[in-house]
Amino acid sequence: MDRMQMLRRLEHRTEPWDVLVIGGGATGLGTAVDAASRGYSTLLLEQYDFAKGTSSRSTKLVHGGLRYLQKGDVALVLEALKERGLMIKNAPHLVKHQAFVIPNYEWWDGPFYRIGLKVYDLMSGKLGIGASRGLSKSQTIEYLPTIDRQGLTGGVIYYDGQFDDARMALSLARTAAHYNGVVLNYMQVRGITKDQRGVVNGVEVVDCESGQPYAVRARAVVNATGVFADSVIRMDEPHARKMIQPSQGVHLVLDRDFLPEQYAIMVPQTSDGRVLFAVPWHKKIVVGTTDTAVDRASMEPEAQEREVDFILETAAQYLTKDPGRADVKSVFAGLRPLVRPQASTRSTKGISRQHKVLVSEAGLITVVGGKWTTYRKMGEDAVDHAIRVGGLSERKCITHNLHIFGYDPHADLQADPLAVYGTEKADLLELETREPAWSGLLSPSLGIRRSQLHWAVHQEMARTVEDFLARRTRALFLDARESLRLAEEVARLMAGELKRDEGWVAQQVAAFRRTADLYVLD
Repeated sequence: MDRMQMLRRLEHRTEPWDVLVIGGGATGLGTAVDAASRGYSTLLLEQYDFAKGTSSRSTKLVHGGLRYLQKGDVALVLEALKERGLMIKNAPHLVKHQAFVIPNYEWWDGPFYRIGLKVYDLMSGKLGIGASRGLSKSQTIEYLPTIDRQGLTGGVIYYDGQFDDARMALSLARTAAHYNGVVLNYMQVRGITKDQRGVVNGVEVVDCESGQPYAVRARAVVNATGVFADSVIRMDEPHARKMIQPSQGVHLVLDRDFLPEQYAIMVPQTSDGRVLFAVPWHKKIVVGTTDTAVDRASMEPEAQEREVDFILETAAQYLTKDPGRADVKSVFAGLRPLVRPQASTRSTKGISRQHKVLVSEAGLITVVGGKWTTYRKMGEDAVDHAIRVGGLSERKCITHNLHIFGYDPHADLQADPLAVYGTEKADLLELETREPAWSGLLSPSLGIRRSQLHWAVHQEMARTVEDFLARRTRALFLDARESLRLAEEVARLMAGELKRDEGWVAQQVAAFRRTADLYVLD
């Protein structure tokens, strides 16, 4: 996947694209995969990097959503459970089964959660991934040796999915490219264009690297920009009401000694009415999340002190060793693109995560709401609308059984840090043999190999230090201080491959340090 080749295909095209997607997160990439795999000419434009925003900042779960079942949102849970099964089936090198334990501290907790989880299991149908069951106190301690034992009566175990969100996004970009789609990062859409009838017929876009402007024509334009959807809607309808209510979710990353086994903890009811997870991920533990309404969407949302304190205090109630600020390896915040309700409210916990596809009078298609687990279904629905809006020939969706790029049914996500490369792992390691300068480790503590940097630049469209340390690898999310240590070496190696000068190196290191500082707790 070469950016210059993609740009040349954009420049040389004279016909309108069938489907043009704005936004390179989960929804936009899912739409591009769906459209390209149906055989439509497809172009995706992302202002920053793929999954730069919300789509790299999730809780790393592929799940039906027990909380939504509690709230009676049965349709959403059914949809999400089906999509969970399809993600596991179609991307076994990126998504794995994860066992969760709900510790019980009241005698009625066990029967209550066992019944609810049996319903959850039944709703999974043929795509179920394991039956829930009750646990004795001793079994709960065996699975969660660091759980607080005071008042513990037992537990319940159930199964959901777990994944690496940014790597999934990248694999979707490569899947779209495999089906002849053009996907481009660092392309800023600055305007919507319309024909003489006032119908949307394309966009005005600028290459953020070169400053080169382009006028791109398309039969259907899909706005899949998540929390930034309103800004694109207003390019079409300047006075449109706001559709998005951003909700911030914060996560803390801790060392594995806080939860040494492979079982995750799920707390179904925190003091603020949310669910709290502690999930093993890349030899660390991700703990979260919060649900805080924010007024303005930002590419780098910052964790609020009260959110950090809430997670630490809640985790301390369930762990024998209380985590403190000094134990936090990284803190990251993401914004959920919730659909703003008609009635004014500051609470976001009650807003449904169900997605919607909207079409403006001028024909701009906008996808709002949703969550990572349902990305495929959002893409399918968006393309179904694009067919009608753009007058495209009818073609059936094939993504139900479409293998995601790198598909490897034998990948061992539990033990192999390179499993996320799927069938390309062998090529990555062969590079080290062919070019010994790219062998060895950049970060022994995180297991990041030098060959991954070469691969990221030449095969995965990495353009900046942050692209590599935040999303091609997950260094920034796993250990922010270690990622800061790596920044200058990464910048110099990338400069050599991208033909950049010393000024670029200095600019990249400074920019990454400004970003990484937000992930470090003082």
